[in-house]
Formats: sequence, structure tokens, C-alpha cells
Amino acid sequence: MITTYEENEYCIIYNGQIYNVPEIKNILAQNGFKFTTTSDTEVLLKAFIFYGYDVVKHLNGIFAFAVWNKNKEELFLARDHFGIKPLFYTICNENLIFGSEIKSIFEFPNTEKIIDKNGICELFGIGPAHTAGTTVFKNIFELSPAHFAIFNKYGLHIHRYWKFISKPHNHSFTETCDQIKFLLEDSIKKQLVSDVPLCVFLSGGLDSSIITAYASEYCRKNDLPPLNTFSVDYVDNDKNFVKSDFQPNSDNYYINLMVNKYKTNHTAIVLDTPDLAKYLEDAMIARDVPGMADVDSSMLLLCKNVKQYATVSLSGECADEIFGGYPWFFREDALNSGTFPWSIAISERQHLLNENISSKINLKDYIDFRYNESLSEVEILDTDSKETAEKRKISHLTLNWFMQTLLDRSDRMSMYNGFELRVPFCDYRLAEYVWNIPWEMKAYKGREKGLLRYIMKDVLPDEIVNRKKSPYPKTHNPTYLKTVKDMLTTIMDNKNAPINDLLNREYILEILETNGSAFTRPWFGQLMTRTSTYGLSLPS
Repeated sequence: MITTYEENEYCIIYNGQIYNVPEIKNILAQNGFKFTTTSDTEVLLKAFIFYGYDVVKHLNGIFAFAVWNKNKEELFLARDHFGIKPLFYTICNENLIFGSEIKSIFEFPNTEKIIDKNGICELFGIGPAHTAGTTVFKNIFELSPAHFAIFNKYGLHIHRYWKFISKPHNHSFTETCDQIKFLLEDSIKKQLVSDVPLCVFLSGGLDSSIITAYASEYCRKNDLPPLNTFSVDYVDNDKNFVKSDFQPNSDNYYINLMVNKYKTNHTAIVLDTPDLAKYLEDAMIARDVPGMADVDSSMLLLCKNVKQYATVSLSGECADEIFGGYPWFFREDALNSGTFPWSIAISERQHLLNENISSKINLKDYIDFRYNESLSEVEILDTDSKETAEKRKISHLTLNWFMQTLLDRSDRMSMYNGFELRVPFCDYRLAEYVWNIPWEMKAYKGREKGLLRYIMKDVLPDEIVNRKKSPYPKTHNPTYLKTVKDMLTTIMDNKNAPINDLLNREYILEILETNGSAFTRPWFGQLMTRTSTYGLSLPS
């Protein structure tokens, strides 16, 4: 979009959604700006003209955008607070090349696809997470979350515009509950505004149920049709489900509770094993790098199926990161691991590398460097209790590494289908408020997300409020393990396969022969276990 203002021309390209458009538009109108469309793109462009570089401090939303100032011959780029929308760039022969996907940058002449030592460390040591600002490719960078950049004849200059600031929490328990309830409801309400069909992903867990409850009430108050909700399941999962510490129960009972209470128009998307395996490569192409294997392909297929009914969905993701919902917030072995607690299979990762590469690269050293570098950014207050100080550290790691990985997954898998996923818990106002709540209050009664559960006790059914955290549903069908094992075996049967230049062929064959037990610990988080190890290897 191009506009002229005071004899200067401005041009914007933009990906995202600004949720506080009405407030910004009102301020701009009071200052003489006229509008010819109902698009948030026009509001964003004119907000940049009005506020200049400070525009990012007035935005609430998900965005990656660039504005060209013709008279100044200057480009301004910015990315949202949590990096929900991607923005990559490189400098080639004094040209700045940028885009939403790495693959688009490689379309520019003379940009090289090189993976150096750092790239291998990112891919195998940190992956599927990544260090903010970096990619696995040499000289290809991302604009970090909560940063903007200025490119002109003086070069590229990058600035941070927002971060968590540690300060004493002075609200009482009741005041804290009221403020969270207000911020959460306001975030959901803002994100429900859409000029295209909208729905909610409902798993029956606490987080998606909260969004479903508020969204259903919003529809009722505004005389809208019943809320459309969608869930994901897998063929024969009811027969094959196996209870575990991380996945204590299946979702269907809890989904039905919510559907019956809030009268939503619910559709269960049931995925089959062949498709889940077939779309592993599509999921990797969507990310540009290996990601979370079947956890990615299932999300891609869910969005692909839901796209038939809606274009936008709200999701309950990020509540666990913000309110302290993961097991590693409570387990001493995780808290004392001395590394990223969701990624402890360091020796196994090292062993996966081809011997020639492994002899030149020490993944543990790289991981330790990134881990300690990240922890050094955490501001601990003198007034923090020992537990709050400890949890600030693990919260910082979770918000900046684990949450970023899930946000990458959500955006890439959804946008691959022309589908938009919104995450109301990831409102920066809510996140920065909860950041400073003492752990003793946040983990009310010693429970994961205890404070959030208490706040919702009069909103949701008791079974939902008290349900133990259950992660994103995975297939328990043994045919999936066999399918990806067969796919990888076919690749490994070819001794000239490119994968052998990167990976330890003998170790992969051992993993295959032992049905995955040779890879003893999860690759990443609670869900990426032996089947994911197969899935990760396939696209290579």
C-alpha cells in the first residue's frame, strides 16, 4: 500500500493483524488523518507516519512489516513482541533482502545456502528451537521479536523496543485475579474481531476452554451464530491410547463437557496415520528447517481441514509458558538440569552427527553458551523470594525458547494453508503483568497454573478447572511408528543418500533395529519421542 503525506511517499508491506486498530484510528482521525479503506494496513501505515519509529510502542497485535520512506530513502522494519509473525533478512552486495520465509530470500540472485558450525549447532543442539536473531544458514538472520530495524545509506541498525521488566508486584490476591481476568477477556474480545469466518480450537484443556467460554459468551451477547469449535484426533486413538505422566487422559470427555455447556457448533477433525506421515515433508517445507515432526504435520493437517469452514482460529497456546504450566516448573531434576529442561538428550544429539562433523563440533559447549547467555538477561529483584527468583529464570527460558518454538509451529503450519492462528494468551500486556506475580501466588495451592485455575473456577466446569495438564494430542496408533520407520529404512538402505554426509548412519540403523529404544530420551519437550526422531531424519 502506498500513500502520500506532506509531499512524501510512503510504501508498506505487512503481514499480521493489529488488534487495537479502533483506538489507533481514533487518535489518527483526531490528528487530521483521513481513511479510504477499512483495512488495518492503512491504519498501520498512517500510524507510522504519525508516530515514526515509536509506532511499535502503540501496537497490540501480531505483525511483521516494512515501510519505505521515499524522501529519506530509508526502510523501517518491525516485528511483534513475541515474534509470532516471521521476518528474515540478509545483506548481499549492499542490498537488504527480506521476507517472511527463508526460501524467499534464496530466490534473490547470489544468496548462498551455507550451513556452518553454528548452523549445525542450532539444528542439532538447539533445534527445533533456535536462538533469536539467528537461522541455521550462514548470513541469513531473523529480526528478533520485539525489535525494529532501520536500513539506509548508513547501513542496518537494529533496536529493541520491548522486554520484560522485573518490578515488585503490589496488588493483592483479589486485585491480581481481577486484573488478569480483565486483561484476558479484553485480549480475547479484541482477537474475536474478524471480517472472515472465525472459530476456536478446543482440546478440552484449561486454556482452550477459557477461550471457548469467553468467545461463546461474546457470540451470545452480540447476537452472533453459535461459536464454531474444532478438535483434532486420530484414527483408532480410542483403542490405542496409553496413559502416561505427560498424557494422563484423552481429550474427548472434556471436549464434550464444553460443547454441551456452551452449545458450540463442534467438529472433530480425525487424522489418519498415512496422512500424518505423508505430510512430514510439507511441514518441514513450511518451516524451512526440520521442526517438530508429527507434532508439526498434525497441526498442518488440522489447519488444512479447518480451512474448509473458517479462515481464522483462536488457540489456547502460550498459557503454560506465561502462567507456569509445564512439569519443569515443578520437577527438581528439571530445575537442576543445568540446561534447557525440555531438551536434555545432549549426548544422543551429538551421537547423531556424522563422525567427521562430530569431531569438529561440541554441541554441549554451544548449548551451554546459549543457555548461560540467556540466563544472564534475567533481572532478579532483591525483594524476590528464593522460589520466585528461581522461577523467573525458568520462565525466561520457557518464554524465549520453548514458547517461540510453538509459536513458529503454529504460524508456519497455519499460514501454509492460508489460515490465521491467533493466540490471546500471548497478549504482551497480560504476559508482562503475570511476569511479576510472585511464584507463590502464580502457582496457587502448589498447582501448575494454579492462579489461572482459581480465577476460572466460576466460569468453567470443575472437571476442566481441575484437569491435569495434557499436551497437544498425538497419535497412539502403532501403525504410525511402523510407517515412519519403513520410510526411514528405505532412505537408509541407500548408502549414497545425502543424509549420510550429515548423520551417523550406524547410529540411525541401531535406532531402527531397536524400535527407537537406542535413542533413550525425548528429543524435545514431552511429545518428541522416538517416532519424532524418525520423522526428523526423513526430510534430510
